[in-house]
Amino acid sequence: MERAVERYVRHVALERGRSPHTVSAYRRDLARYAEHLRARGIDEPGSIGEADVSAFVAAVRAPADGSPGVAPSTAARMLSSVRGWHRFLVEEGLADRHVSAEQRPPKQPRRLPKAISIDEVERLLEACAGDDPLRLRDRALLELLYATGARVSEAVDLAVDDVLGDDGAVAEAVRLFGKGRKQRLVPLGRYAREALEAYLVRARPLLARQGGSTPALFLGARGAALSRQSVWLVIRDAAARASLTAELSPHTLRHSFATHLLEGGADVRVVQELLGHASVATTQLYTLVTADAVREAWATAHPRAL
Repeated sequence: MERAVERYVRHVALERGRSPHTVSAYRRDLARYAEHLRARGIDEPGSIGEADVSAFVAAVRAPADGSPGVAPSTAARMLSSVRGWHRFLVEEGLADRHVSAEQRPPKQPRRLPKAISIDEVERLLEACAGDDPLRLRDRALLELLYATGARVSEAVDLAVDDVLGDDGAVAEAVRLFGKGRKQRLVPLGRYAREALEAYLVRARPLLARQGGSTPALFLGARGAALSRQSVWLVIRDAAARASLTAELSPHTLRHSFATHLLEGGADVRVVQELLGHASVATTQLYTLVTADAVREAWATAHPRAL
């Protein structure tokens, strides 16, 4: 069982090009699945049946010991890992049939993306004003996140060369590498370019002296590449200085990017391309957000709304 899981994890990492974070999630999910199967007396892939898969989904949602189960979204992700593994087993001849093919994920409540207003975005960005190297870095980072709608993983994976043009200046568009290492070009805009120029000229060289050589665009105080967790801290601290009470995350800026584009009249297909969504259905969630805003404005302002 363990060998079959490891073969699949290597396949996901090497042949399908999944990110280290995604590979780690597959490994965790399948380790839990293998533990569930062993508890049912199953120690080889060919002995797994449809009922074992169903029992696993039920167990993670409502554990027998009475402890809290995982959220529907987490259960859906775990089932996706399991289904991918079983498909791989059939393709590799390690199992005769895809026993999880008919298993459906738990129904999830529709969650609309949370965005902040343009005024709140501006307050957040202004909270990073200053000539200190870390403030220059934070301003460049947040300007880039809002200008491009980049995922936090895409931002921290950027190298200096990804934002520079042939003339050595910050380019008008940045290359982002999304899920599956799919590349897309996203415009930066004047504010983000100016913030990146200031960071690259006046801050990054000082930060780079604190550590070893790295091509990473965004550096921490000790000269190493900035981590995803550090980006969360940057946004949290900036939100506190801006007196924003909403709980913000890097994804908040991504949601705000998409929502403000649609409110400004951008086509949903264009926003899909800019966000790097594989399906337009994912992007269309943002149209629900803007529709809700329209209804709320109408209900508040129209004399015959009530």
